[in-house]
Amino acid sequence: TVTRLTPEDRDLIAGTASADGRHWALTIGTTERPGDLYRLDAESGTLTLLWAPNEEIFSGVLLGSVEEFWYPSFDGTKIQAWLVKPPDFDPGKKYPLVLEIHGGPHTAYGEGFFHEFHHLAGAGYLVLYTNPRGSTTYGDEFANCIQYRFPGDDARDLLAGVDAVLARGFADPARLGVTGGSGGGLLTNWLVTQTERFAAAVTQRCVADWASFYYNADFAMFTPFWFRKPPFVDPAEYLERSPIAFADRITTPLMIIHSEDDLRTPIAQGEAMFRALKQQKKPVVMVRFPGESHELSRSGVPSRRVENQRHIRAWFDRWLMGKPAPEYGV
Repeated sequence: TVTRLTPEDRDLIAGTASADGRHWALTIGTTERPGDLYRLDAESGTLTLLWAPNEEIFSGVLLGSVEEFWYPSFDGTKIQAWLVKPPDFDPGKKYPLVLEIHGGPHTAYGEGFFHEFHHLAGAGYLVLYTNPRGSTTYGDEFANCIQYRFPGDDARDLLAGVDAVLARGFADPARLGVTGGSGGGLLTNWLVTQTERFAAAVTQRCVADWASFYYNADFAMFTPFWFRKPPFVDPAEYLERSPIAFADRITTPLMIIHSEDDLRTPIAQGEAMFRALKQQKKPVVMVRFPGESHELSRSGVPSRRVENQRHIRAWFDRWLMGKPAPEYGV
């Protein structure tokens, strides 16, 4: 018998138990707060807040609300999603919408606090994040169905999520943005080669060319999990799922953010997208972070993490809000 001891709408981050297992010290967060320290009595299920280290900061910050919802994808499959609304949200107005895509691809969003999303919502954006096919926590079939099809139906799930929000009437279809990192960077690249509906995109620590990734990344386990054969045996399979092969289709203004010491998705992946669009004289900029790795946005030097968010915000402000951005020459 399994007994749930903490609420479903909480993010259980870490914990330790007393010797008899009756008392626990837990770090628990929510969509609107990072982890606070709690004491749990396992017998009664009582949670007692011990320390909220960020409460002074949050007392002076107005956060938007986070709504969880489910939507049907193109084939009726139900997809879990969350929508962050601006603090002064008015359903009678039209807001720009930014789609945020997680990496992995076998990871998942949950009830955690995402400062990046609240940062954008505080600037007047709707922020949508979803768990498309390939995400974990929904069973083996849901996660593994993208094998040999990544990107594929997961990208269609993401677009269906955008449609679900647009159907509510308060998101502006002319002001759509998309961003993601790692596997989410790959999907960002892929989406802008498949549709012209996004007015701006930011691809972070991305994959653009699968064959080059095979030969250069420190991650060598994706064959045979994502591809049946190596690229020197079946180059066509790698080419048909590489966004760089379709760079001539891209019309969306693209910002590329990459770290120079990234070994997981080497910086040449981002450079490929930059050079392809620059050669075509399409709107593109590349932001390079020296001394940072694949973990820039999560465990990078704090000042660079702030700078990373500043660039993302400025790019979307330029193309979705119409604000000047002379530093990018656009």
